[in-house]
Amino acid sequence: MSRTSAEIATQPACWRRAAEAAASFEGLPQPGERVAVTGCGTSWFMAMAYAALREAAGQGETDAFAASEFPAGRAYDRVVAITRSGTTTEVLELLAGLRGEVPTLALTADPRTPVMAAADAVAVLDWADEESVVQTRFATTALAFLRAGLGAVPGVKTIAEAAVDAELALTEPLPEAVLAAEQWTFLGRGWAYGLALEAGLKMREAAGAWTESYPALEYRHGPIAITAPGRVTWIFGPVPEGLAADVSRVGGTLEANHVDPLADLIRAQRLAVTLAEAKGYDPDRPRNLTRSVILG
Repeated sequence: MSRTSAEIATQPACWRRAAEAAASFEGLPQPGERVAVTGCGTSWFMAMAYAALREAAGQGETDAFAASEFPAGRAYDRVVAITRSGTTTEVLELLAGLRGEVPTLALTADPRTPVMAAADAVAVLDWADEESVVQTRFATTALAFLRAGLGAVPGVKTIAEAAVDAELALTEPLPEAVLAAEQWTFLGRGWAYGLALEAGLKMREAAGAWTESYPALEYRHGPIAITAPGRVTWIFGPVPEGLAADVSRVGGTLEANHVDPLADLIRAQRLAVTLAEAKGYDPDRPRNLTRSVILG
């Protein structure tokens, strides 16, 4: 078993621990604050998901940006940065620029890194750290931590319920049509769109797969052109009316599951590892990638 597979399997326990940690943590965004959430790569996609969840919870305007694209001069009450390594150049430079101007919170897996001094508050999720270059459990645990801090979100399961779904997602066989496909398009609405982006990234990182990701209702506005027999359209969360018929009409395979979207992401992670191993790739050490991007 690869390290990535072993780390994927620990996610239900990590999420439960994250929910417990969030209940007593000081430094989370407060209701009514205008908040920006940032990160790079996978962390940026988790930031997008949290921003949509926080607004859905009615807790205030929340934006998400890649750290390299953070809008200078825009006013926020708090900025949240997600960085597994705690060493990512763009995140550290952003936090340094915000020092003394706006309260900042960082989520990291490593308490021995520069981010500990760069942010005003730090949530150390070291139990979710990873040996694999490809992020799986840290990213979802960071989102579970932030999501738990929101309390009840209309139409969204609790972390305890999501963890139960995750246990199912770890054991349920992946459909043969999904495993045998040549191309995968991931879709989502609201907070699940960030997860669709992350699913596509995992497939490209680990397996070098041909994937695309879009907001679910944008699928008809061009992306459906790529759908054909032997290609999968995978949606996180509820299926919009008419979408299943559209996929069927052009010969594609629709993959939709009724588990929590964060748990469904585990299924996409498993798919990425399975495809990587079938190609003879090392899912723990994908080509061209490093654990942290540090710019010289």
